[in-house]
Amino acid sequence: MQRLKSRNQFQAVLAGRRVASTAHFALHRCELSAVPAVSLDGARAHALFGSADVWLGAMVPKRWAKRAVTRNAIKRQIYHVASHFESGLAVAAHVIRLRAAFDRMVFRSATSDALRVAVRNELQQLLTRATLPIPSDLTSQ
Repeated sequence: MQRLKSRNQFQAVLAGRRVASTAHFALHRCELSAVPAVSLDGARAHALFGSADVWLGAMVPKRWAKRAVTRNAIKRQIYHVASHFESGLAVAAHVIRLRAAFDRMVFRSATSDALRVAVRNELQQLLTRATLPIPSDLTSQ
């Protein structure tokens, strides 16, 4: 699994569709073939994604996780849980985005075990939804 690094990579994936969401997280996906190889001015642009592999980025805004220690803990959980689902993810670029804050009254410590468990469980739900096959009756319509 490759990690997204540049702003352009993140923007390309966020422009793609959202494939799954939970109360606190959203998963965006962009097929690698959907990324344009030529820039608008006609000049040849370098490939955003160098190899056909599963790419993953974690986006944890300060708006939803104020403390750096919390943001880093959530990012570590994202990459750790996603590594267990790598074989089920499509060969594409993915971004897992925190879209709502965890209640600071419930999770008082920035890196509490309760917060880790809550984040891990929700990420497992998110990635399970994203890796489920689409029923054949929905694809034929």
